Amino acid sequence: MSTHRRTTAFAACAMALAATATTTAVAAAPDPATRLPGRHVDWHACALDADDELGRTLDAAGADCADITVPLDYTDPGGRTITVAISRLKATDTAHRVGPLLLNDGGPAGPGLHMPLAKAEAMGEVAARYDLIGMDPRFVGRSTPLDCGWDIGSAPLRSAGADRTAYREEVALARDLAAKCEHAHGDVLPYVTTRNTARDMDVIRAALGEDRISYLGYSYGSYLGEVYTQLFPGRTDRMVLDGVLPPERYGSTLLRGTEAANEAALRAWASWTAARHGTYGLGATRAEVLATVNHILAATAEEPLRIGKTYLLDEHVVPALFVGGLGSDLDARRADLAATVRVLARAADRKPVEPSEALAGQLEFLLTGAGSAPAGQMTAILCGDTAERRGVGSYWRAVEESRERFPLAGPLAANINPCEFWDRPVEPPTVLDNDVPALLLAGTGDPRTLSSGALTLREQWPSSRLLTVDGARQHGLYGEYGNACVDEQVNTYLSTGRLPTHDPVCEA
Repeated sequence: MSTHRRTTAFAACAMALAATATTTAVAAAPDPATRLPGRHVDWHACALDADDELGRTLDAAGADCADITVPLDYTDPGGRTITVAISRLKATDTAHRVGPLLLNDGGPAGPGLHMPLAKAEAMGEVAARYDLIGMDPRFVGRSTPLDCGWDIGSAPLRSAGADRTAYREEVALARDLAAKCEHAHGDVLPYVTTRNTARDMDVIRAALGEDRISYLGYSYGSYLGEVYTQLFPGRTDRMVLDGVLPPERYGSTLLRGTEAANEAALRAWASWTAARHGTYGLGATRAEVLATVNHILAATAEEPLRIGKTYLLDEHVVPALFVGGLGSDLDARRADLAATVRVLARAADRKPVEPSEALAGQLEFLLTGAGSAPAGQMTAILCGDTAERRGVGSYWRAVEESRERFPLAGPLAANINPCEFWDRPVEPPTVLDNDVPALLLAGTGDPRTLSSGALTLREQWPSSRLLTVDGARQHGLYGEYGNACVDEQVNTYLSTGRLPTHDPVCEA
């Protein structure tokens, strides 16, 4: 998904085929090819029907698609199977072909079939050297589906609200959502995990007939790549992780630890918006814009905001609209948020407002069953990786502790979620004890995956290099930020396979 749609979150667990201890996994990562009837992939056209816009676009670009059969449970490779959908844009420079480059757009639960087309543009002539492979992870997109049957799409990212009464509503909702998903898919939920997605990646590698794969992963996709290197050492070639999330930062509360970065991004956006007061009318100074934001939040706590004839926005959802708009400091993304806030401000004054087409789409996703499948998929991965019983009171205490310093992001990042009521993961979290020569990318002001996380992984992987974009409040850099320095550095590495001799720095 593109920068303004990408969200974050993250972790994992150990079975017989990947071993119950990290050191065992490193010593003997089994080859999934032994579980396949052959290394043949049945490539076919991507369009499902005449109305399939994504499929028709892939077909027009010369891409192929396939469905790879994988075990549901890797401890029972001969048992129930599911399919994982992939796409491929073949290398055209066969004389200099490097091999497959597997792409992941983050999420968790971000679909990826579109990515070969998106990244081919960023890669330029380098793309011709790779078979670009998009993947819809297990239970996402065109892979075997999962839908919890929820009537909202905001489940993974909701705010606790202003008081205990509001928080109790969140506790009841989280418990109900967990029960609904268990009822709908209890037989597969234990296997909706990052570690199993990494195993699926290795089945894809084997099916393609390759000894090694290159990898480009954004946000959560960086974590998925890290897990893959741990479970299957020596099977990666060139690796780029953009928006780095190390295992120790991955958890079921998506934004925990990013509160300060998001509040800083809010202030920066307020300054940008104040300079355009004539366009948006939200305040002529940063303080005035922030006062408008506070007015919206206070009004929402008193009574939900009515947007058009259809949508009611309460105090649990409105903060997510703000934070969701703070993932980029590009003018276009800041303008999108300002336009949304302008509508919210009028609604907070109890004036009639109509949403733009884009905002209506967002609200439809957040407030209705239209967002059920993606929300359930994201939640299932997070809970399958990291569910833990903390006690409902612990979340409220964390909310109250963070509220004064981080009034917008604190109650959102610390809020309870369905993972509190999920079955415990069947595997322990992945721990890295390896060293991978990867290129890591980080913006110093990234409000989703903190630059400190990239520094942590850089220390863990001495053979890696860290490319920092100084001053960027941006989540998703390569091919998304329009920064020539970043794109040139990544393309040089993908072309030559040689990492920079030092940790380079680009300016925002």
